[in-house]
Amino acid sequence: MAHPVSPLAPKSYPDLPAIAGVRFATAEAGIKYKGRTDVLLMAFDEGTTAAGVLTRSKCSSAAVDWCKANLPGGAARGLVVNSGNANAFTGTKGKKSVELTADYAAKALGCKPSEVFLASTGVIGEPLDASKFAGVLDTMATRMGDAPWMDPAKAIMTTDTFPKLSGAVLDIDGVEVRINGIAKGSGMIAPDMATMLSFVVTDMPVAAPVLQALLAKHVQTSFNAITVDSDTSTSDTLLAFATGKANVEPIASLDDPRAEVFGEALRDVLFDLAIQVVRDGEGATKQVSIHVEGATSDASAFRIAKAIADSPLVKTAIAGEDANWGRVVMAVGKAGEPADRDKLAIRFGDLLVARDGERAPIYDEAATSSYMKGEDLELTVSLGLGDGRATVYTCDLTHGYITINGDYRS
Repeated sequence: MAHPVSPLAPKSYPDLPAIAGVRFATAEAGIKYKGRTDVLLMAFDEGTTAAGVLTRSKCSSAAVDWCKANLPGGAARGLVVNSGNANAFTGTKGKKSVELTADYAAKALGCKPSEVFLASTGVIGEPLDASKFAGVLDTMATRMGDAPWMDPAKAIMTTDTFPKLSGAVLDIDGVEVRINGIAKGSGMIAPDMATMLSFVVTDMPVAAPVLQALLAKHVQTSFNAITVDSDTSTSDTLLAFATGKANVEPIASLDDPRAEVFGEALRDVLFDLAIQVVRDGEGATKQVSIHVEGATSDASAFRIAKAIADSPLVKTAIAGEDANWGRVVMAVGKAGEPADRDKLAIRFGDLLVARDGERAPIYDEAATSSYMKGEDLELTVSLGLGDGRATVYTCDLTHGYITINGDYRS
């Protein structure tokens, strides 16, 4: 079932440039959806390095297990992504399915199966019939191109209401370097490593260990800092590929000052994609940034911010445009982290609503209610205990979430 486009969808989409060393094609394999693309094949030139961050779910999908086995090799020649079926909790059938899919792709691309990465998204518990890829991947390999990036972004969607793309162009040693990224995600979003599915490609020559370190670092303040519904997917997969086609010296060490420059651009792309996922949260009408400051540590601040962002009571109050700061107090108290009720202060935007363990004397109900009608909200909790701070990004919880998930398998 198609769902209305999120009111928080972007008004326009970036026209991402071609990345030297990568080509792709999409197709309809009929995995679940009818009349829309549901499989993506990417091909990378020889010499492409790979890095990835994968779900820490104890019920990970067969595709995640496949990527875990191949990532230590640090090299990639192909990527196959399908939507409509997560190939998770499918036992030995799932394992055989990924092996067969990788074999099909390797033959189509002329590489080893161990150089092919896989990702699947969709229903959990339903076997994925890899024979649906037979012939399809061969045909796709004959009609690959380097644009438009909108095609792969659409092919990996499930309940997403809009495609998610982001890119960056930076100057390194006088040479233009490009980074392109796509992502999918709308529900079952509380990543414990990366996001549902996201793929980033750059022409910068980067050694696999450096790319891995940068990816792991910057995922913490991007994909790992978002939540839609507190549920961590079995299939979370973030992969980065560096084709090395830009005419600059490779970044071979984190000590190279260019690693930080490149890393910041990578972080910008990851963060933009992560925020788009939040803005496409199933049924969402508002994006909310939860800031926690004055905690005993950054880690403690993050856990408190996450408790607030995951609270159904906080999220439904936001959906109802109700400045119910009492629910925020509840969420701080249940987080299991150091907090002093009588030092607590809460702000909605710039409006102080609570201070020193009670409602603020200057609290203005009308002004706060007016603020809550906005689409982009900020909620700040000050603990007054230390220097720890963190931000978690979320959305409201509406009737639309129930509607979408109540008929997900229908």
